Amino acid sequence: MMAIETSGRIDKVNGNELSYEEFVERYMEKNQPVVLTGLMDGWKACSDWVDENGQPNLRFFSTHFGKSKVQVADCNTREFTDQKRVEMSVSEFIDQWCKEAVQERGVTSNNGDIDKPVLYLKDWHFVKEYPNYAAYSTPHFVCDDWLNLYLDSYRMHRDPDSYQEKDEISCSDYRFVYMGAKGSWTPLHADVFRSYSWSANVCGKKQWFLLPPSQSHLVFDRNMKACIYNIFDNNISEILFPGFKKVNMIPGVQPLLLLLLEYISFLHFHVFIIMQATWLECIQEQNEIIFVPSGWYHQVHNLEDTVSINHNWFNSYNLCWVLDLMARDYNEAKEYIEDIRDICDDFEGLCQRNLAANTGMNFYDFFIFLARFTLANLVVLDNLARDTENVAGSLSPMVQQLAHNLASIKNIVLKMKSLECFSGDQGFVLDLGETHKDPKFSKLCYFLVQTCGYIHKQQISRLCTKTIATHDSRFSTIIQSFCDGVSTPQDLVTFIDGVSTERAKSEAPE
Repeated sequence: MMAIETSGRIDKVNGNELSYEEFVERYMEKNQPVVLTGLMDGWKACSDWVDENGQPNLRFFSTHFGKSKVQVADCNTREFTDQKRVEMSVSEFIDQWCKEAVQERGVTSNNGDIDKPVLYLKDWHFVKEYPNYAAYSTPHFVCDDWLNLYLDSYRMHRDPDSYQEKDEISCSDYRFVYMGAKGSWTPLHADVFRSYSWSANVCGKKQWFLLPPSQSHLVFDRNMKACIYNIFDNNISEILFPGFKKVNMIPGVQPLLLLLLEYISFLHFHVFIIMQATWLECIQEQNEIIFVPSGWYHQVHNLEDTVSINHNWFNSYNLCWVLDLMARDYNEAKEYIEDIRDICDDFEGLCQRNLAANTGMNFYDFFIFLARFTLANLVVLDNLARDTENVAGSLSPMVQQLAHNLASIKNIVLKMKSLECFSGDQGFVLDLGETHKDPKFSKLCYFLVQTCGYIHKQQISRLCTKTIATHDSRFSTIIQSFCDGVSTPQDLVTFIDGVSTERAKSEAPE
């Protein structure tokens, strides 16, 4: 096994001694990883899923959730850019786990082949499948989760040609349970949508290797198409991956260059400089939660039999990473089929369908997502401002957060104005008036205000939640005053500016 040189460190912080504002300032805004302790006390999973010896309680899983169909990866078999996966029931997975002793896994036969697979249950949509089993509570540091909040009410992408009702659970959220024996692992990757992720070890121990976004080009080939699969592979080609065989630099130069590259990465430019990679290594113990920021490539190994809970999520602080990934994937998809543009009746539509298939959503999906969240933030902000049951000024952190959300959305939407897909007729109009009356939208608003209250430890009045749930007629009038429907980024910017101006006038002293 080739050695990986690690440098730097990942902070390990007691979550009970850290404020939300400090977490945002130190880690979320700066896109820096951290391990949080002390936040899993009282989790049902930490008692039900762990036996008296501190090992995964496999019997409990098999008895209570055994019929669930799950995706199981064979860590010893590569399939394209990932590990080969098969579907089986949880009971079947547990049976195979129990049949093979941990020390027998990964034994090499005389002919050099791996005799037995190393199985790893991944991406189990446990929360969606068992909504009444409260296995855990999402820590307030990471609960500003627009992705899963949205998917609890809407589908991110619904293509009539590919949508299947029976697939409701498997594509409806990004909250997962992972289970694997010692020796199971996950290849090098950056997370879906370039989202944030958090992972909580209910039991077991993981070893993480992380690479900052500014150095991600070091694990790609010359064309920035293929990524290294396993950083410990002894046969990584220096020709295909010239950046991975690191070149040492003059002492004192690298730290300065790293700072420059981090800034350039924040601006979403790619710089191809071969330098010594700054790998960060972290051992995550039982009852610890790791926060993995956007764009960090990471490879993870289970050092013990492990059960973990994992979420992918994004919010106002990393929307730019989502848009950046979509733009790159879109350009790549368009380049791939550019030669049929002249004979294609709906070239842009084809590009968007390919983008949705490859990335999980397209620009139209993302725009509708932003439009609904814009409306939700405005509704909640308006209701909080008019909530007479709260002491004046006591909700200011929540109001500031909602205002930040709207400013971030507006910034992203302004960047979307130049996209080719919005230059003509998009073929859709999101009716904001009808959206406001939709019970699914009321649900989104309700959970948005509850999330804000949870983050800032503020009790939300019944009047406020009731007004949100009953489609406040005042805000319906405000919607009609500015824009019944949106179909372009400029429409949404106009709506944000118009409603914000109206709110400012209504709050101004007479």
